[in-house]
Amino acid sequence: METIILASQSPRRKQLLEWASVPFEIQVPATDEDFPPGMELCDIPVHIARQKALAVQPLVSGERTILAADTVVVLGDHVIGKPVHREEAVSMLLALSGQVHRVITGVVLLKGDKEKSFYDSTEVGFHPLSVEQIEYYVDRYKPYDKAGAYAIQEWIGVVGIRYINGDFYNVMGLPVSRVLQAINNW
Repeated sequence: METIILASQSPRRKQLLEWASVPFEIQVPATDEDFPPGMELCDIPVHIARQKALAVQPLVSGERTILAADTVVVLGDHVIGKPVHREEAVSMLLALSGQVHRVITGVVLLKGDKEKSFYDSTEVGFHPLSVEQIEYYVDRYKPYDKAGAYAIQEWIGVVGIRYINGDFYNVMGLPVSRVLQAINNW
C-alpha cells in the first residue's frame, strides 16, 4: 500500500491507522471548522474533512492519497463540538448522560483531482452518570480535544456506555475498515 497523507493531528486517528498497518505521513492543515448554517447534520463532518484535505493538497507533491476526517457528536438535532473548558465539558457530558446520541465521522480521500467522500454514523447510548463521575472523568482525562467531551476508549466509555449500534472505531474518530475499502477500491 502506498504511504498516504493523513490530514489530521488526532492521536486516535494516528493510532487506528497504525493498528491497521497503514503507512502514512501526517500533514496538519490550518483549517476553519465552521460549516454553513442549515447544512444537513451528516454533511457537516464531510464538509469539514474536505476543507482539511483541500488545505493539505497544495503541500503534497505528485499523485498522493490524502485522508482527512472529522467527527461530530449529535444529540437530537444539535451538534456538540469540542469543549473549551472544564465547565463546558461537564455540561456536555451532563447532556449526554442517560441519552442516546449519534457520532458521525466524515471522511474525504483526495488524489489529484479525484475525490471519494462518505460518512459513517454510530448510535451511542450512555447510562445515567452522576455529577461526581463526570467531574472525575473531566478532571482526570481532560477531554478538551474530543467532540462531545469524551473518548469511548477511556474510563467513561468503560463505565458509562450502555450500548453502541455501529462501528466502535467510528466513535474513536475513524471508520477504519470503510477507509481501507475505499482506498483499496480507488
